[in-house]
Formats: sequence, C-alpha cells, structure tokens
Amino acid sequence: MVAMGTASATTPPTSGGTTAGTAAATGDLCADKAKNSSNIKAIEAVDASTVKFTLCGPDVAFPAKVAFSAFQIAPSEYLKSTGGTGDLLEKPVGTGPYVLKAWEKGSQIVLERNDNYWGTKALSKTVVFKWNGESAQRLVELQSGNADGIDNLGTDDFATVEADKNFQVKPRDALNVFYVGFNVDMAPFDKPEVRKAIALTLDRQRLVDNFYPKGSVAATQFLPPGIPGFDKGFTDFTKNVDEAKKLMEQAGLKDGVDVTLSYRDVQRGYLPQPTPIATDIQAQLAEIGIRIKLDVQESGTFLDNANAGKLPFYLLGWGADYPDPTNFFDYHFGAGASPQFGKGFDDLHAKIQEAAQTADPAARAKLYQDVNALLAEHVPMVPVAYGGSAVAYKAAVKGAHASPLSNENLSVMGIDGQDQFVFVQNGEPSGLYCADETDGEALRVCEQIGESLLAYEVGGTKVVPSLAESFESNDALTEWTFHLRKGVKFSDGSDLDATDVVDSFTVQWDAASPLHKGRTGDFTYFSALFGGFLNPPAKS
Repeated sequence: MVAMGTASATTPPTSGGTTAGTAAATGDLCADKAKNSSNIKAIEAVDASTVKFTLCGPDVAFPAKVAFSAFQIAPSEYLKSTGGTGDLLEKPVGTGPYVLKAWEKGSQIVLERNDNYWGTKALSKTVVFKWNGESAQRLVELQSGNADGIDNLGTDDFATVEADKNFQVKPRDALNVFYVGFNVDMAPFDKPEVRKAIALTLDRQRLVDNFYPKGSVAATQFLPPGIPGFDKGFTDFTKNVDEAKKLMEQAGLKDGVDVTLSYRDVQRGYLPQPTPIATDIQAQLAEIGIRIKLDVQESGTFLDNANAGKLPFYLLGWGADYPDPTNFFDYHFGAGASPQFGKGFDDLHAKIQEAAQTADPAARAKLYQDVNALLAEHVPMVPVAYGGSAVAYKAAVKGAHASPLSNENLSVMGIDGQDQFVFVQNGEPSGLYCADETDGEALRVCEQIGESLLAYEVGGTKVVPSLAESFESNDALTEWTFHLRKGVKFSDGSDLDATDVVDSFTVQWDAASPLHKGRTGDFTYFSALFGGFLNPPAKS
C-alpha cells in the first residue's frame, strides 16, 4: 500500500454516458438515502488512466474491498454489448493470466494461458477446473493422477496424504465461520426466545470433535481469530439445555415445534461434512422439542434462496474475502446486507457503520465488542465453528500453496514437462460474472481470468498493486484516487482505461442502470460492502 496523501483534483468524468458522470454532477447524493443508500458519492474518470472514488463517509478498508474479485474490471464495451447478462455470465473477458477456452457444463472448465498478459506469464499452458462434492472422490482423483491439486482435504484423509511422499499438504488458516442462520421475520424464528434456545442447546465442541479436521475450533463469536476485531475475552453462549427449555416455554412452544432446516450438501472449509453435521444438529435440537426436517438444496439454488431471504432456518458459513471485520460484519449484518437474516436491526446497522468509519484501532476494537454484544442479544445466527482445511497437491507441483482467502493463484503452479494443470474443487460455478456471484467456487475461477484495481499477495492477505499500480487517499479517507497501469489489454484485445473501471463499478452501484442485471441482479457484495445502491430498489 502506498502512503496516503492528498488526492489530486478532478475534472468532469468521461465515462461514456454512465451514471457515474451524472452522479458526480448532481450535488450531494449522500443526503438523500432514498436516492442513494450506499457510501459512495461519485465515481469519476479523472483522465484516461486515473479514477477517483468519493465517499459519503470514511472507509478504512476501502483498498482491501476494491482488491476483491467481485470488483474485477471488465471492458466497458463488453458490458454494454451483452446488456449486463447473456454471454457476460458465462464468457468473461478479463485482463488476467488465463482466458476462458470452454465451459463444459456439468463436467469441466478449461482455461488457456493469456500470452498477452501484462504480468508474469502463467507456468501451465492450460488449467482445467473439475469438481466433486465428495472429499473421498476428490482424493481418488489425486491418487489416480487425474488431478494435480484438490481443495478441502477430507476430515479423515489428512494423515493418509501427509504420510505419502507423492503428495504435499498445504494447510489453510481458519479465517472462516460456520453458523446456523435464521430469518428473524419468519415464524417461529421471529421469537428471540426460540433463537436463544437453539444457541443454548447446540454443543459446538461436540460438532468440532466429531466432524471437523485438525486446526478447527469451536466458535465463540461470529468473527474468527486472525481477523482484527476478534475479542479473545468474549463468548456469546454457553450450553444450558434447562434454560433453553424455559425459553421455549416462554415462546409458547412447550410442546415443541416442527421446522425445516435447509442446507447444501457441498463441502466447504467451514462445513466439512454437511449432512452428518445437519443430522447431529437435528438430534441435538430434538432435546428441546424442535423437530427438524432436513432440506437439501442444489448449491446455487440454496445460495440464491439464502441471499433472497427465503430460508427460515439454514446452515451456511463464510470465509474471509479480505482480512477486515467489514468483510464479516458489514456483509452479513450491515445496512446494505442481503435479507438472509431478515430485515435486520437498526442498532446493529448503526454500530457496524460507526466501526467501519473509525480509523483508530483501539476505538474500532471497542466498537466491535459492542457489535458482538448486539449479535448475542438479537441472535440472527449461532456461530458454530472455525473450520480448519487444506489443499493437497502432487509432490511435483511447483508454486503449490493454500490461500487463507481461498483464492489460490493457479498461474504460479505447474509441473515440469506438463502443459496442463488440473484442479478439483467442491462444486461447479453458477456463473462467471463474479460481480453477481457469492460462491467461492465461482470466485476462484474468476480470479484466474479477471483482475481488480488491487490484489492480495499470493498465498496471503496483504493488499498489493494490480490494475492500479498506485493509489492514495485524503486524510479523511473519503477520497480514493487510483492510477492505472499502462499498456494493459483485455483478452479481447481492447485497452484498459478509466472508463472501464468507472463502468464496471457503476453497473453494480446504480440499481437503475440498464446493465444492472447479472445472473440474479442481487449484486450482494457491492450492496453489503458499500452500504447499498444508487437508486436502490424498493424493499419488499
């Protein structure tokens, strides 16, 4: 990160008729929340290689946010020609080390090396993504030689792979959380007594001991250790079944209640054995009269339903996209969050916003202690575990690594004498326009093809230059200016310029834009991390 100074003055944007040009010229968009619920006031092309973001309030984590793959830059012309949908969803055009060759639905995604890449050329000529939801089958692919690397080594497979000199294991830091979620606007979870009763009944340590690999820890709060803001002295709930039964009685449910628990049977770092864990939770909650019917949904459908607030009771989790509390708290519980937990809580919104705008680390930590207390009071979810995980590779793989952000960079990996590199992950992406995707399986593929203004170092969390070779902010952290790298071309041969950056952000920011479409049109990351949208849609 460069030293922060005073941002240079701007001239009127040249964004080809995008909303950004209008927004910058219409006065204070921050005063009218009905017009602009986001923390962004303007996005401007200062000149062909300079972009300026003006915010309504400070944002300490702004560089870490814009480095994330949901904010990759696409050619302005491609956004317009696809109408924000169509080919854009399955045929991404980016500036990254690989280009998409083929997506064979249900089978594989094939990438080819981008020989015109501005940076270090990829080691492997071809990368093939395959997927399998069963960890045992992923291991078979590795042992048979059909895969060069596999994600999320199975709970019982660590010792086997570590003892085999033909393989190497790369542990991944547990920067994640698995939680039991509620839509607090849906019965019976609209009763806080029911939510607290569940929190007091779940034996989190039992779940970790029985179903999680080494390196996993029972959760004490939503934020995992290793993320700034984690409160070592805080525990939200301690198991107390007798108290839980009293709360059920207070809720008028002395005789129990029938509910449906939804989940996807896809292994994740935070949820290594979905069905066994769901079944154990079913057995635990039967002790207080909660009779559970398990509902397994297809992965993409499940995530879409959760983001739309359609699931009353469900199992989900989160892995860090960048190492800051805003990635966990703002995304899930902030004013711009999706309705997965219901309409949200005003006091929680206010405290999260205050923390996000506070630069002093000690003051910020105190605010996040208050956020923890509010989450324990409202109980929109019950954090269960921080899951340890690992990526396994053939011993011959050079550049093998596991990213704590689960964004392994396949361009730095390869095997001498081998043109192709095969990586088996947990599931198939729902789409490859990652501005409108939330699943790590999609994001990992996007990260090989596209790039954002900034990036995270390979195998780490430090923010480093990418399409922007430098940036600076004003002292108030409300103006951020990025200077683009010269000579960068997209895979379609077009040149990167500031208009591409402005339009890539604006089609997400402006909900009234004709290009604000995507696969679902949710653009969940943008809304959650930047507080909302310009011209926000009416809430149902």
